[in-house]
Amino acid sequence: MTSPPSADGAGQPVSGARAEAVARERERLRALRERRDAESADVGVDGFTVRRWRKVGVFGSQAVLQAHTLLQQLAPLAQDAAHDALADALRDEPDDRLLPAVRTVLERADQTAVTATLTAVHAGGFLWLSEVGEQRLTALTAGDDTLVVSASEDPSGVFALLSAFATEGTAAFPPRMLPLVLPWIPLSVLDDLIDAGVVGPEHQPWQYRAEEAEHAYLKARLVPDQVTAEQATALKWTARQRRDAFLAGGEPLPLAGDVYDLLERVADGDASVVKELEGKLPRDLVLRLRRLLDGVDVGNWDRDIWEDRGLWRLIFSLWEPKAAVNPSRSPLHALMALRQAYDLLCLNDLARASPQIDKLESFETADPAYRAEALNFHAYTLLLREELNAAVVVLKGISGSHELAESNLRMVEQRRAVPRNDRPAASNPYLDLGLPHGAPSWETRYRNLRREHVHDVDTSARLNSAMKRIRDAERDEDWSGFFVLPLDLRVFELPDEVPVTLVPPLAPLTRRTTPHSSESQVLVRQRAVADLLPHLLNTPRRPDRNSRMHTQ
Repeated sequence: MTSPPSADGAGQPVSGARAEAVARERERLRALRERRDAESADVGVDGFTVRRWRKVGVFGSQAVLQAHTLLQQLAPLAQDAAHDALADALRDEPDDRLLPAVRTVLERADQTAVTATLTAVHAGGFLWLSEVGEQRLTALTAGDDTLVVSASEDPSGVFALLSAFATEGTAAFPPRMLPLVLPWIPLSVLDDLIDAGVVGPEHQPWQYRAEEAEHAYLKARLVPDQVTAEQATALKWTARQRRDAFLAGGEPLPLAGDVYDLLERVADGDASVVKELEGKLPRDLVLRLRRLLDGVDVGNWDRDIWEDRGLWRLIFSLWEPKAAVNPSRSPLHALMALRQAYDLLCLNDLARASPQIDKLESFETADPAYRAEALNFHAYTLLLREELNAAVVVLKGISGSHELAESNLRMVEQRRAVPRNDRPAASNPYLDLGLPHGAPSWETRYRNLRREHVHDVDTSARLNSAMKRIRDAERDEDWSGFFVLPLDLRVFELPDEVPVTLVPPLAPLTRRTTPHSSESQVLVRQRAVADLLPHLLNTPRRPDRNSRMHTQ
Protein backbone atom coordinates (compact mmCIF):
# COMPACT_ATOMS: atom_id res chain seq x y z
CA MET A 1 0.00 0.00 0.00
CA THR A 2 1.32 3.32 -1.01
CA SER A 3 1.60 6.33 1.29
CA PRO A 4 -0.71 9.32 0.77
CA PRO A 5 0.68 12.43 -0.90
CA SER A 6 2.74 14.66 1.39
CA ALA A 7 1.10 17.65 3.01
CA ASP A 8 3.66 20.11 1.56
CA GLY A 9 2.15 19.70 -1.90
CA ALA A 10 5.31 18.51 -3.50
CA GLY A 11 3.55 15.43 -4.71
CA GLN A 12 6.34 13.20 -3.52
CA PRO A 13 6.16 10.61 -0.77
CA VAL A 14 7.76 11.59 2.50
CA SER A 15 9.51 9.18 4.77
CA GLY A 16 8.28 8.79 8.31
CA ALA A 17 11.28 10.59 9.78
CA ARG A 18 10.94 13.54 7.39
CA ALA A 19 7.23 13.81 8.13
CA GLU A 20 7.90 13.90 11.81
CA ALA A 21 10.51 16.67 11.29
CA VAL A 22 8.10 18.73 9.19
CA ALA A 23 5.43 18.32 11.82
CA ARG A 24 7.79 19.43 14.56
CA GLU A 25 8.83 22.53 12.54
CA ARG A 26 5.19 23.44 11.92
CA GLU A 27 4.47 23.11 15.60
CA ARG A 28 7.48 25.25 16.48
CA LEU A 29 6.44 27.97 14.06
CA ARG A 30 2.89 27.91 15.42
CA ALA A 31 4.18 28.30 18.97
CA LEU A 32 6.54 31.08 17.88
CA ARG A 33 3.69 32.96 16.18
CA GLU A 34 1.55 32.66 19.27
CA ARG A 35 4.37 33.92 21.51
CA ARG A 36 5.11 36.77 19.10
CA ASP A 37 1.46 37.75 19.00
CA ALA A 38 1.30 37.70 22.79
CA GLU A 39 4.40 39.88 23.10
CA SER A 40 3.08 42.26 20.48
CA ALA A 41 -0.08 42.67 22.52
CA ASP A 42 2.01 43.36 25.63
CA VAL A 43 3.98 46.15 23.97
CA GLY A 44 1.10 47.54 21.97
CA VAL A 45 2.23 46.24 18.60
CA ASP A 46 -0.24 43.99 16.87
CA GLY A 47 0.64 41.10 14.61
CA PHE A 48 -0.47 42.92 11.51
CA THR A 49 2.01 45.72 12.20
CA VAL A 50 4.76 43.23 12.92
CA ARG A 51 4.13 41.57 9.57
CA ARG A 52 4.29 44.91 7.76
CA TRP A 53 7.66 45.70 9.31
CA ARG A 54 8.93 42.24 8.49
CA LYS A 55 8.76 43.19 4.81
CA VAL A 56 11.37 45.89 5.41
CA GLY A 57 13.75 43.68 7.39
CA VAL A 58 12.53 44.41 10.92
CA PHE A 59 11.47 41.33 12.86
CA GLY A 60 9.45 41.24 16.05
CA SER A 61 7.54 43.71 18.16
CA GLN A 62 10.59 44.83 20.13
CA ALA A 63 12.44 45.51 16.89
CA VAL A 64 9.47 47.55 15.63
CA LEU A 65 9.68 49.75 18.72
CA GLN A 66 13.43 50.12 18.21
CA ALA A 67 12.81 51.09 14.58
CA HIS A 68 10.33 53.74 15.74
CA THR A 69 12.89 55.21 18.11
CA LEU A 70 15.55 55.26 15.42
CA LEU A 71 13.34 56.88 12.79
CA GLN A 72 12.12 59.52 15.23
CA GLN A 73 15.77 60.54 15.68
CA LEU A 74 16.39 60.66 11.93
CA ALA A 75 13.16 62.41 10.94
CA PRO A 76 14.36 65.94 11.89
CA LEU A 77 17.34 65.41 9.56
CA ALA A 78 15.22 64.28 6.61
CA GLN A 79 13.99 66.41 3.76
CA ASP A 80 11.32 66.10 1.05
CA ALA A 81 10.76 62.53 -0.16
CA ALA A 82 13.01 61.03 2.52
CA HIS A 83 10.98 62.77 5.20
CA ASP A 84 7.73 61.43 3.72
CA ALA A 85 9.10 57.88 3.68
CA LEU A 86 10.15 58.11 7.33
CA ALA A 87 6.83 59.64 8.30
CA ASP A 88 4.93 56.80 6.67
CA ALA A 89 7.09 54.25 8.44
CA LEU A 90 6.44 55.96 11.76
CA ARG A 91 2.71 55.49 11.03
CA ASP A 92 3.54 51.76 10.70
CA GLU A 93 3.26 51.87 6.93
CA PRO A 94 6.87 51.09 5.96
CA ASP A 95 7.55 50.28 2.32
CA ASP A 96 10.42 49.97 -0.11
CA ARG A 97 11.16 53.73 0.15
CA LEU A 98 12.31 53.37 3.76
CA LEU A 99 15.90 52.15 3.37
CA PRO A 100 16.78 54.56 0.52
CA ALA A 101 15.38 57.36 2.70
CA VAL A 102 17.48 56.30 5.69
CA ARG A 103 20.56 56.12 3.46
CA THR A 104 19.86 59.60 2.02
CA VAL A 105 19.58 61.07 5.51
CA LEU A 106 22.78 59.41 6.73
CA GLU A 107 24.77 60.52 3.70
CA ARG A 108 24.12 64.10 4.80
CA ALA A 109 24.47 63.48 8.54
CA ASP A 110 27.58 63.77 10.68
CA GLN A 111 29.68 60.87 11.80
CA THR A 112 28.05 60.67 15.22
CA ALA A 113 24.58 60.24 13.72
CA VAL A 114 25.80 57.62 11.25
CA THR A 115 27.54 55.63 13.97
CA ALA A 116 24.53 55.78 16.27
CA THR A 117 22.18 54.69 13.48
CA LEU A 118 24.23 51.76 12.28
CA THR A 119 24.79 50.65 15.86
CA ALA A 120 21.03 50.77 16.47
CA VAL A 121 20.41 48.83 13.24
CA HIS A 122 22.79 46.14 14.43
CA ALA A 123 21.37 46.02 17.94
CA GLY A 124 17.83 45.70 16.59
CA GLY A 125 18.77 42.91 14.23
CA PHE A 126 17.44 44.81 11.21
CA LEU A 127 18.40 43.20 7.92
CA TRP A 128 19.48 46.55 6.49
CA LEU A 129 23.18 45.80 6.07
CA SER A 130 24.95 43.55 3.60
CA GLU A 131 26.29 40.33 5.03
CA VAL A 132 29.85 41.71 4.90
CA GLY A 133 28.77 44.92 6.60
CA GLU A 134 26.92 42.93 9.25
CA GLN A 135 29.97 40.78 9.91
CA ARG A 136 32.25 43.79 10.25
CA LEU A 137 29.84 45.62 12.50
CA THR A 138 29.51 42.52 14.66
CA ALA A 139 33.30 42.32 14.98
CA LEU A 140 33.62 46.02 15.85
CA THR A 141 30.87 45.79 18.42
CA ALA A 142 32.63 42.82 19.99
CA GLY A 143 35.91 44.77 20.14
CA ASP A 144 37.63 42.76 17.42
CA ASP A 145 39.81 45.23 15.49
CA THR A 146 41.75 42.70 13.42
CA LEU A 147 39.61 43.19 10.34
CA VAL A 148 41.32 42.88 6.98
CA VAL A 149 39.78 45.34 4.53
CA SER A 150 40.94 46.20 1.02
CA ALA A 151 42.18 49.71 0.39
CA SER A 152 39.17 50.48 -1.81
CA GLU A 153 36.85 49.67 1.10
CA ASP A 154 38.88 51.70 3.61
CA PRO A 155 38.57 55.29 2.33
CA SER A 156 39.51 56.88 5.65
CA GLY A 157 42.19 54.34 6.62
CA VAL A 158 40.36 53.51 9.83
CA PHE A 159 40.48 49.73 9.46
CA ALA A 160 44.22 49.82 8.73
CA LEU A 161 44.67 51.92 11.86
CA LEU A 162 42.59 49.57 14.00
CA SER A 163 44.50 46.60 12.65
CA ALA A 164 47.82 48.26 13.51
CA PHE A 165 46.59 48.95 17.03
CA ALA A 166 45.41 45.39 17.49
CA THR A 167 48.46 43.61 16.08
CA GLU A 168 51.96 45.07 16.06
CA GLY A 169 51.12 48.44 17.52
CA THR A 170 51.07 52.00 16.21
CA ALA A 171 54.47 51.69 14.52
CA ALA A 172 52.99 49.09 12.14
CA PHE A 173 50.68 51.62 10.51
CA PRO A 174 51.64 52.05 6.83
CA PRO A 175 52.86 55.63 6.20
CA ARG A 176 51.34 55.62 2.71
CA MET A 177 47.90 55.77 4.37
CA LEU A 178 48.70 58.79 6.54
CA PRO A 179 46.92 61.28 4.25
CA LEU A 180 43.73 59.29 4.87
CA VAL A 181 43.84 59.32 8.67
CA LEU A 182 45.54 62.63 9.51
CA PRO A 183 42.42 64.80 8.96
CA TRP A 184 40.21 62.93 11.42
CA ILE A 185 42.06 60.81 13.98
CA PRO A 186 41.87 61.99 17.62
CA LEU A 187 44.82 64.09 18.69
CA SER A 188 46.04 61.48 21.17
CA VAL A 189 46.20 58.89 18.37
CA LEU A 190 48.16 61.33 16.24
CA ASP A 191 50.51 61.80 19.19
CA ASP A 192 50.91 58.01 19.35
CA LEU A 193 51.91 58.01 15.67
CA ILE A 194 54.40 60.80 16.30
CA ASP A 195 55.93 58.96 19.25
CA ALA A 196 56.17 55.78 17.17
CA GLY A 197 58.05 57.66 14.43
CA VAL A 198 55.30 57.04 11.88
CA VAL A 199 54.51 60.75 11.61
CA GLY A 200 57.36 63.23 11.26
CA PRO A 201 57.88 66.84 10.17
CA GLU A 202 57.96 65.77 6.54
CA HIS A 203 54.30 64.71 6.76
CA GLN A 204 53.18 68.18 7.98
CA PRO A 205 50.21 66.80 9.94
CA TRP A 206 49.19 70.32 11.02
CA GLN A 207 48.11 70.99 7.44
CA TYR A 208 45.36 68.42 7.84
CA ARG A 209 43.86 69.83 11.04
CA ALA A 210 41.10 72.41 11.03
CA GLU A 211 41.52 73.73 14.58
CA GLU A 212 44.16 76.41 15.04
CA ALA A 213 45.01 75.08 18.52
CA GLU A 214 45.85 71.64 17.09
CA HIS A 215 47.71 73.26 14.20
CA ALA A 216 49.99 75.09 16.65
CA TYR A 217 50.33 72.09 18.98
CA LEU A 218 51.51 69.77 16.20
CA LYS A 219 54.02 72.31 14.96
CA ALA A 220 55.33 72.68 18.51
CA ARG A 221 55.78 68.92 18.67
CA LEU A 222 57.49 68.50 15.29
CA VAL A 223 58.88 71.85 14.08
CA PRO A 224 59.12 73.99 17.23
CA ASP A 225 61.12 76.72 15.49
CA GLN A 226 58.15 77.46 13.24
CA VAL A 227 55.80 78.24 16.13
CA THR A 228 55.07 81.96 16.48
CA ALA A 229 55.27 83.81 19.77
CA GLU A 230 51.50 84.23 19.72
CA GLN A 231 51.01 80.49 19.25
CA ALA A 232 53.45 79.74 22.06
CA THR A 233 51.49 82.04 24.34
CA ALA A 234 48.21 80.38 23.39
CA LEU A 235 49.78 76.98 24.09
CA LYS A 236 51.14 78.25 27.43
CA TRP A 237 54.46 76.82 26.32
CA THR A 238 56.62 78.05 29.19
CA ALA A 239 59.90 76.62 27.90
CA ARG A 240 59.51 78.43 24.58
CA GLN A 241 58.46 81.68 26.26
CA ARG A 242 61.40 81.49 28.64
CA ARG A 243 63.81 80.88 25.77
CA ASP A 244 62.36 83.74 23.73
CA ALA A 245 62.62 86.11 26.68
CA PHE A 246 66.25 85.14 27.22
CA LEU A 247 67.23 85.57 23.57
CA ALA A 248 65.49 88.94 23.50
CA GLY A 249 67.73 90.06 26.34
CA GLY A 250 64.87 90.44 28.76
CA GLU A 251 64.34 88.84 32.12
CA PRO A 252 63.49 85.15 31.60
CA LEU A 253 60.56 83.73 33.48
CA PRO A 254 61.64 82.82 37.02
CA LEU A 255 62.85 79.23 37.19
CA ALA A 256 66.13 79.30 39.09
CA GLY A 257 68.69 76.68 38.19
CA ASP A 258 67.49 75.87 34.69
CA VAL A 259 69.70 76.30 31.63
CA TYR A 260 68.58 79.89 30.99
CA ASP A 261 69.31 80.93 34.54
CA LEU A 262 72.82 79.51 34.18
CA LEU A 263 73.30 81.13 30.78
CA GLU A 264 72.24 84.45 32.23
CA ARG A 265 74.91 84.13 34.89
CA VAL A 266 77.48 83.17 32.25
CA ALA A 267 76.46 86.25 30.27
CA ASP A 268 77.28 88.27 33.40
CA GLY A 269 80.73 86.68 33.53
CA ASP A 270 80.08 84.24 36.38
CA ALA A 271 82.57 81.43 35.72
CA SER A 272 81.49 79.47 38.81
CA VAL A 273 78.49 77.97 37.00
CA VAL A 274 80.37 76.63 33.98
CA LYS A 275 80.49 73.03 35.23
CA GLU A 276 76.84 73.07 36.16
CA LEU A 277 75.96 74.54 32.79
CA GLU A 278 77.80 71.74 31.00
CA GLY A 279 75.40 69.28 32.62
CA LYS A 280 72.42 70.98 30.97
CA LEU A 281 73.80 71.53 27.47
CA PRO A 282 73.77 69.11 24.54
CA ARG A 283 77.10 67.55 23.61
CA ASP A 284 77.95 69.92 20.76
CA LEU A 285 77.47 72.98 22.98
CA VAL A 286 79.49 71.42 25.79
CA LEU A 287 82.37 71.05 23.32
CA ARG A 288 81.92 74.65 22.26
CA LEU A 289 82.09 75.83 25.86
CA ARG A 290 85.23 73.80 26.40
CA ARG A 291 86.84 75.38 23.33
CA LEU A 292 86.20 78.74 24.96
CA LEU A 293 87.83 77.59 28.20
CA ASP A 294 90.81 76.12 26.38
CA GLY A 295 91.43 79.45 24.63
CA VAL A 296 91.81 81.30 27.93
CA ASP A 297 95.32 79.95 28.50
CA VAL A 298 96.69 81.41 25.27
CA GLY A 299 94.25 84.26 24.68
CA ASN A 300 93.18 82.88 21.34
CA TRP A 301 89.76 81.74 20.08
CA ASP A 302 88.21 80.76 16.79
CA ARG A 303 86.19 83.41 15.03
CA ASP A 304 82.86 81.74 15.89
CA ILE A 305 83.67 82.15 19.60
CA TRP A 306 84.62 85.81 19.70
CA GLU A 307 81.86 86.78 17.27
CA ASP A 308 79.34 85.86 19.99
CA ARG A 309 79.59 89.01 22.07
CA GLY A 310 77.46 87.40 24.75
CA LEU A 311 80.53 85.29 25.67
CA TRP A 312 82.82 88.24 26.20
CA ARG A 313 82.07 88.78 29.87
CA LEU A 314 82.86 85.15 30.64
CA ILE A 315 86.09 85.35 28.62
CA PHE A 316 87.15 88.57 30.34
CA SER A 317 86.46 87.06 33.77
CA LEU A 318 88.73 84.09 32.97
CA TRP A 319 91.43 85.64 30.80
CA GLU A 320 94.43 87.22 32.51
CA PRO A 321 96.88 88.28 29.77
CA LYS A 322 100.49 87.63 30.66
CA ALA A 323 101.82 90.00 27.99
CA ALA A 324 100.62 92.90 25.89
CA VAL A 325 97.53 91.96 23.88
CA ASN A 326 97.55 92.43 20.12
CA PRO A 327 94.38 94.48 19.43
CA SER A 328 94.41 93.65 15.73
CA ARG A 329 93.49 90.00 16.28
CA SER A 330 89.78 90.63 16.85
CA PRO A 331 87.34 93.18 18.33
CA LEU A 332 87.51 91.17 21.56
CA HIS A 333 91.31 91.51 21.68
CA ALA A 334 91.04 95.22 20.92
CA LEU A 335 88.75 95.79 23.89
CA MET A 336 90.91 93.64 26.14
CA ALA A 337 94.00 95.59 25.07
CA LEU A 338 92.27 98.87 25.92
CA ARG A 339 91.02 97.65 29.29
CA GLN A 340 94.37 96.03 30.05
CA ALA A 341 96.19 99.32 29.45
CA TYR A 342 93.75 101.16 31.70
CA ASP A 343 93.99 98.57 34.48
CA LEU A 344 97.79 98.69 34.43
CA LEU A 345 97.73 102.49 34.64
CA CYS A 346 95.41 102.22 37.63
CA LEU A 347 97.99 99.89 39.21
CA ASN A 348 100.75 102.40 38.39
CA ASP A 349 102.49 99.59 36.50
CA LEU A 350 103.99 101.71 33.75
CA ALA A 351 106.46 99.01 32.81
CA ARG A 352 103.63 96.78 31.57
CA ALA A 353 101.24 99.54 30.56
CA SER A 354 103.62 101.17 28.06
CA PRO A 355 104.01 98.13 25.73
CA GLN A 356 100.24 97.67 25.72
CA ILE A 357 99.68 101.33 24.86
CA ASP A 358 102.28 101.07 22.08
CA LYS A 359 100.34 98.18 20.52
CA LEU A 360 97.13 100.17 20.71
CA GLU A 361 98.73 103.17 19.03
CA SER A 362 100.17 101.04 16.24
CA PHE A 363 96.76 99.49 15.54
CA GLU A 364 96.05 101.58 12.44
CA THR A 365 92.52 100.29 11.77
CA ALA A 366 91.36 100.79 15.34
CA ASP A 367 88.00 102.34 16.06
CA PRO A 368 88.49 106.14 16.42
CA ALA A 369 87.18 106.01 19.99
CA TYR A 370 89.74 103.33 20.87
CA ARG A 371 92.54 105.28 19.22
CA ALA A 372 91.62 108.45 21.11
CA GLU A 373 91.75 106.55 24.41
CA ALA A 374 95.10 105.01 23.49
CA LEU A 375 96.59 108.44 22.66
CA ASN A 376 95.18 109.85 25.89
CA PHE A 377 96.82 106.94 27.78
CA HIS A 378 100.11 107.71 26.03
CA ALA A 379 99.87 111.35 26.99
CA TYR A 380 99.26 110.33 30.60
CA THR A 381 102.41 108.15 30.69
CA LEU A 382 104.35 111.08 29.23
CA LEU A 383 102.89 113.29 31.94
CA LEU A 384 103.98 110.86 34.65
CA ARG A 385 107.51 110.98 33.19
CA GLU A 386 107.28 114.79 33.00
CA GLU A 387 107.72 114.69 29.22
CA LEU A 388 105.22 117.52 28.90
CA ASN A 389 106.14 118.78 25.43
CA ALA A 390 105.59 115.32 23.96
CA ALA A 391 102.32 115.03 25.90
CA VAL A 392 101.10 118.30 24.43
CA VAL A 393 101.82 117.08 20.91
CA VAL A 394 99.89 113.85 21.48
CA LEU A 395 96.89 115.62 23.05
CA LYS A 396 96.65 118.16 20.27
CA GLY A 397 95.95 115.26 17.93
CA ILE A 398 92.65 114.45 19.72
CA SER A 399 91.68 117.60 21.56
CA GLY A 400 89.56 118.90 18.70
CA SER A 401 87.05 116.05 19.01
CA HIS A 402 87.11 115.36 22.74
CA GLU A 403 86.26 117.93 25.39
CA LEU A 404 88.09 116.03 28.12
CA ALA A 405 91.17 115.81 25.91
CA GLU A 406 91.09 119.59 25.62
CA SER A 407 90.87 119.80 29.41
CA ASN A 408 93.84 117.48 29.71
CA LEU A 409 95.76 119.60 27.20
CA ARG A 410 95.14 122.74 29.25
CA MET A 411 96.21 120.92 32.42
CA VAL A 412 99.52 119.82 30.81
CA GLU A 413 100.19 123.27 29.35
CA GLN A 414 99.55 124.89 32.77
CA ARG A 415 101.83 122.36 34.40
CA ARG A 416 104.51 123.06 31.82
CA ALA A 417 104.46 126.71 32.89
CA VAL A 418 105.27 125.76 36.51
CA PRO A 419 108.86 125.12 37.56
CA ARG A 420 109.49 121.38 37.85
CA ASN A 421 110.21 121.47 41.57
CA ASP A 422 106.99 123.38 42.28
CA ARG A 423 104.71 121.04 40.41
CA PRO A 424 102.20 118.88 42.38
CA ALA A 425 101.94 115.13 41.88
CA ALA A 426 101.27 114.32 38.24
CA SER A 427 99.08 111.25 38.65
CA ASN A 428 95.31 111.30 38.81
CA PRO A 429 94.50 110.44 42.47
CA TYR A 430 91.40 108.50 41.49
CA LEU A 431 93.52 106.28 39.27
CA ASP A 432 95.96 105.88 42.16
CA LEU A 433 93.05 104.25 43.96
CA GLY A 434 92.25 102.11 40.93
CA LEU A 435 89.07 104.03 40.07
CA PRO A 436 87.79 106.03 37.09
CA HIS A 437 88.15 109.76 37.42
CA GLY A 438 85.49 111.24 39.71
CA ALA A 439 84.26 107.90 41.10
CA PRO A 440 81.99 108.67 44.09
CA SER A 441 83.01 105.48 45.91
CA TRP A 442 86.61 106.60 46.33
CA GLU A 443 86.48 106.80 50.15
CA THR A 444 85.35 103.19 50.52
CA ARG A 445 88.04 102.14 48.07
CA TYR A 446 90.65 104.15 49.99
CA ARG A 447 89.76 102.51 53.33
CA ASN A 448 89.83 99.02 51.82
CA LEU A 449 93.24 99.59 50.25
CA ARG A 450 94.65 101.09 53.48
CA ARG A 451 93.64 97.95 55.39
CA GLU A 452 95.09 95.76 52.64
CA HIS A 453 98.45 97.56 52.62
CA VAL A 454 98.67 98.55 56.27
CA HIS A 455 102.28 97.33 56.51
CA ASP A 456 103.42 98.75 53.16
CA VAL A 457 104.80 102.20 53.92
CA ASP A 458 105.30 103.38 50.34
CA THR A 459 101.88 102.25 49.18
CA SER A 460 100.21 103.74 52.25
CA ALA A 461 101.93 107.06 51.58
CA ARG A 462 100.69 107.03 47.96
CA LEU A 463 97.17 106.22 49.07
CA ASN A 464 97.18 108.99 51.70
CA SER A 465 98.42 111.48 49.12
CA ALA A 466 95.63 110.48 46.74
CA MET A 467 93.02 110.81 49.51
CA LYS A 468 94.26 114.32 50.46
CA ARG A 469 94.30 115.56 46.87
CA ILE A 470 90.73 114.35 46.24
CA ARG A 471 89.45 115.95 49.45
CA ASP A 472 91.14 119.23 48.54
CA ALA A 473 89.54 119.12 45.08
CA GLU A 474 86.12 118.41 46.58
CA ARG A 475 86.57 121.22 49.09
CA ASP A 476 87.57 123.71 46.42
CA GLU A 477 85.26 122.16 43.82
CA ASP A 478 88.19 122.30 41.43
CA TRP A 479 89.43 119.19 39.63
CA SER A 480 91.24 121.01 36.87
CA GLY A 481 94.63 119.84 38.17
CA PHE A 482 93.78 116.18 37.45
CA PHE A 483 94.53 114.48 34.14
CA VAL A 484 91.30 112.73 33.19
CA LEU A 485 91.07 109.22 31.81
CA PRO A 486 89.38 107.49 30.31
CA LEU A 487 87.78 109.99 27.98
CA ASP A 488 84.55 107.97 27.68
CA LEU A 489 83.78 105.11 30.06
CA ARG A 490 81.24 103.69 27.61
CA VAL A 491 84.09 102.67 25.31
CA PHE A 492 85.35 100.30 28.01
CA GLU A 493 82.01 98.63 28.74
CA LEU A 494 81.62 94.96 27.94
CA PRO A 495 78.73 93.98 25.67
CA ASP A 496 75.46 93.44 27.50
CA GLU A 497 74.29 90.60 25.28
CA VAL A 498 73.26 86.99 25.68
CA PRO A 499 75.49 84.08 24.58
CA VAL A 500 73.27 83.04 21.71
CA THR A 501 75.65 80.33 20.49
CA LEU A 502 75.33 78.49 23.80
CA VAL A 503 71.54 78.50 23.79
CA PRO A 504 70.33 74.92 23.18
CA PRO A 505 68.02 74.29 20.23
CA LEU A 506 64.38 74.58 21.12
CA ALA A 507 63.22 71.17 22.30
CA PRO A 508 59.91 69.95 20.85
CA LEU A 509 56.88 70.39 23.04
CA THR A 510 56.22 67.37 25.24
CA ARG A 511 53.00 65.61 24.31
CA ARG A 512 49.98 66.73 26.28
CA THR A 513 47.63 63.85 25.49
CA THR A 514 47.33 60.45 27.14
CA PRO A 515 49.35 57.75 25.36
CA HIS A 516 47.29 54.87 23.96
CA SER A 517 44.09 56.44 25.22
CA SER A 518 41.20 53.98 25.43
CA GLU A 519 38.76 56.83 24.80
CA SER A 520 40.52 57.63 21.55
CA GLN A 521 40.42 54.03 20.46
CA VAL A 522 36.66 54.06 21.06
CA LEU A 523 36.40 57.12 18.82
CA VAL A 524 38.42 55.38 16.11
CA ARG A 525 36.16 52.34 16.36
CA GLN A 526 33.12 54.59 16.06
CA ARG A 527 34.63 56.05 12.91
CA ALA A 528 35.02 52.51 11.58
CA VAL A 529 31.35 51.90 12.24
CA ALA A 530 30.42 55.08 10.37
CA ASP A 531 32.57 53.97 7.43
CA LEU A 532 30.27 50.96 7.02
CA LEU A 533 27.55 53.23 5.65
CA PRO A 534 28.14 51.97 2.05
CA HIS A 535 26.99 48.58 3.31
CA LEU A 536 23.55 49.99 4.12
CA LEU A 537 21.19 48.39 1.58
CA ASN A 538 18.40 49.95 -0.46
CA THR A 539 16.29 46.83 0.06
CA PRO A 540 16.37 44.52 3.10
CA ARG A 541 18.58 41.50 2.93
CA ARG A 542 16.70 38.22 2.65
CA PRO A 543 16.66 36.47 6.01
CA ASP A 544 18.58 33.33 6.75
CA ARG A 545 15.85 30.69 7.14
CA ASN A 546 17.71 28.90 9.89
CA SER A 547 18.30 31.94 12.08
CA ARG A 548 17.24 35.39 11.02
CA MET A 549 13.72 34.51 10.01
CA HIS A 550 12.63 33.76 13.53
CA THR A 551 14.50 36.38 15.47
CA GLN A 552 12.79 39.18 17.16
